[in-house]
Amino acid sequence: MSEEGLAGRRVLVTGGLGFIGSNLAHRCASVGAQVTVLDSLDPSCGGNAANLDGVADRVRVMRGDIRDERVAGDAVRDSDVVFSCAAFTSHARSMEDPAHVMDVNCGGTLVLLEAAKRERGRVRFVHVGTSTQTGRMLREPITEDHPELPLDMYSASKTASEKLVFLYGTVHGVPATVVRLANVYGPRANIRSADLGFLNYFIGLALRGERLTVYGEGDQRRNVAYVDDVVGALVRASIVPAAVGQVLFAVSDEHLTVRALAETISREIGSAGVASVPWPSSRARIEIGSAVIDGSRGREVLGWRATTSLRDGLARTKAYYASRLQAYLGSAA
Repeated sequence: MSEEGLAGRRVLVTGGLGFIGSNLAHRCASVGAQVTVLDSLDPSCGGNAANLDGVADRVRVMRGDIRDERVAGDAVRDSDVVFSCAAFTSHARSMEDPAHVMDVNCGGTLVLLEAAKRERGRVRFVHVGTSTQTGRMLREPITEDHPELPLDMYSASKTASEKLVFLYGTVHGVPATVVRLANVYGPRANIRSADLGFLNYFIGLALRGERLTVYGEGDQRRNVAYVDDVVGALVRASIVPAAVGQVLFAVSDEHLTVRALAETISREIGSAGVASVPWPSSRARIEIGSAVIDGSRGREVLGWRATTSLRDGLARTKAYYASRLQAYLGSAA
């Protein structure tokens, strides 16, 4: 079953002006889907209106909050597929305002699920999760069955919202899939702030010719994946029947230490080098250490594989930002 299975389908992407959501909107529009994006453009969440450049004439934009029952309800009712990408995603800042994070990530997901429930199984629901839901790696590699012991409120909220998705699937018949992602990089990311992902922040620093800083030795290992690859996994999750009721990792087999990642970005994009700095106490408390993930279940169920090497992905990312850098270093709106 190819991605053209979305052709003519009405697709809603929440958080569709953000990193993952906007790349997903581009892909869905390219295969002939009728795409609507719903985004509040909250400055703390990384959305950027420039992310729809090139498809703005084919994508309907709704400015609104997923917690707004009327707005979200109307958007879901007019859709055949919902990609639930909207979230407050900062690990560090989630510890400063935990109630807000739970309200957005769990409360907002609940509003979307209630709307999907009213459609009585008609709307396919794909929810984006995160690898950090597992917390520290208790056994290697991490699979979908690994215990979930998150260390920050963002990750805890994603664990809780994932359970809501499966509750609504089991009890209310919402055909739902959760796809957990890990360390995604590439075009249309927020490259200004470390709060929204260290890889894309490193890329932003390198594009400006600045030095990259790594906490401590940077010897913790991470899977990485290029955004076009994970978007392919999300699309597959919306059309493959066997994905319903599953939680799946969509990750690349490529995993490197944080220091090696920084050095590769510095070499491939160009920067003033890489330096180590001491761990801030606030970051050290929520650091999970190495996380090596086995993505074989996702590959098998979805019939999908990440194919972009880190070197190729960085080259494509550098080319994308070459003529657009100001759009990603200026105002998010």
